[in-house]
Amino acid sequence: MKAPKFWSQRGLAAQALRPVSLLTRIATARRMQRCGVSLGIKTICVGNAGVGGAGKTIVVLDILSRLKPHPYALTRGYGGRLAGPVLVDRGLHEAADVGDEAMLLAAVAPTVLAHDRAAGGRLALAEGASAIVMDDGLQNPALTKTMSLLVIDGGYGFGNGYLLPAGPLREPVKAAASRCNAAVLIGADETGALAQLPLSLPVYRAELQPLCAESLARRPVIAFAGIGRPEKFFRSVLALGAELIDTHAYPDHHVYSVHDITTLLGQTSSTGAKLVTTAKDYVKLPPSLRAACIVVKTRLAWEDEAAWNDLLR
Repeated sequence: MKAPKFWSQRGLAAQALRPVSLLTRIATARRMQRCGVSLGIKTICVGNAGVGGAGKTIVVLDILSRLKPHPYALTRGYGGRLAGPVLVDRGLHEAADVGDEAMLLAAVAPTVLAHDRAAGGRLALAEGASAIVMDDGLQNPALTKTMSLLVIDGGYGFGNGYLLPAGPLREPVKAAASRCNAAVLIGADETGALAQLPLSLPVYRAELQPLCAESLARRPVIAFAGIGRPEKFFRSVLALGAELIDTHAYPDHHVYSVHDITTLLGQTSSTGAKLVTTAKDYVKLPPSLRAACIVVKTRLAWEDEAAWNDLLR
């Protein structure tokens, strides 16, 4: 879905829906009172206070690359048809089966997809996981967490600060932060989000660093992305020196239709510009569109990498 514009504003629409938000607050609070299953191994939850793309998956990918010896990723597999628990096989499964994020995670570490997080955790343990890194799940009590991280998109923060459906939050920021060991801020804090966190909560800062196998300097490109905030990706493309001819912003987890594919291929044919997209979108594309695309990946550049490594240790 695409987040409503009023989720970043405290206008009439948000105010009208605020009474309904009380139901969200009550439901989440009751759910979090349930007891979770302890797996006996390090279980790290990478979550946020609201819905949408805050950068959780890229943080999970970073953690998986640092943990030893056998970390497993655990994801719900949003956008896929399988409920799991199932061990993701990139040779067998496609994004339509397990979701785009599961395909990205499985390229870095063994990944279990499960709507039932406890069942997914038990499968990972049976497969030999030495640690589990959960992509999302801060509001899911099924597993006892060793450590929880609150990821914040510096450009969006906590939106208008209201709970669903008046705003993007699943629970109050204070409640989410109270169950976390640290926060991860990606990008500059443009909305004052850090001021809403407890002073005692450590904050680890990082910037998105774009990476591309091909030089885009002064190269005409058409950028498209179906992620939480496509404008972040478009800025990354510009940072690589590309000449941005046009952009196409799709909703998060967008499934590309025949019309989308025809439009993108037709535009690159008529302009001579190259198509560029994210790694998350690339795994969902048909071969005809993949062949026409350059993938721009991103990594996290930490303000204090030594401190981040210390936290994980």
